[in-house]
Amino acid sequence: MVKRSMPQSSDFSLQDLYAALDQQREARGLSWPQVMEEMQKMHQGPRRISTSRRRLSQSTVTGIRFRRAAEGDGVLVMLRWLNRTPESFVPGHHKSNDIGARLPDIPAGKVLRFDARKLHAAVDARRIERKMTWTEVAKEIGFGPTSLPRLSKGKRVVFPGVMRIFRWLDRPAADFTRASDI
Repeated sequence: MVKRSMPQSSDFSLQDLYAALDQQREARGLSWPQVMEEMQKMHQGPRRISTSRRRLSQSTVTGIRFRRAAEGDGVLVMLRWLNRTPESFVPGHHKSNDIGARLPDIPAGKVLRFDARKLHAAVDARRIERKMTWTEVAKEIGFGPTSLPRLSKGKRVVFPGVMRIFRWLDRPAADFTRASDI
């Protein structure tokens, strides 16, 4: 028997993430450029990379208050700056304060990324265990049928949707992160 899809009202809130970033910025007396400098140091460590494609932009961060979706690796940088779990931005999530949900520290010169292939393997294992088709899994999670198989190719994940996958697996987002070269 296939359950109904998860209610999207219980999704990760990009607007709440923005509010928390802005509140922390104001509490520390920082400008947005200063926040971006701190995030950049956390994101890339002491060495600098001159390519703009690796740099998280101020407009990306401040723009999340208006967006319906945001790229997962960028959201991880924001969450690390706040020292918050992804689950803490999902209303009523039972793992929001679990120590196991904390994002890992990473060495200088590395960046925290989602491991989409590991996530795909976990979804596939649960799918097989529950004797479900990919279409049934996607419907239960609240995704389009082609979205989940793309994870096997290591494609980037997107908030808030990725949090529905973690809830379906009943595992914290931190379980599916990895330190990667910049």
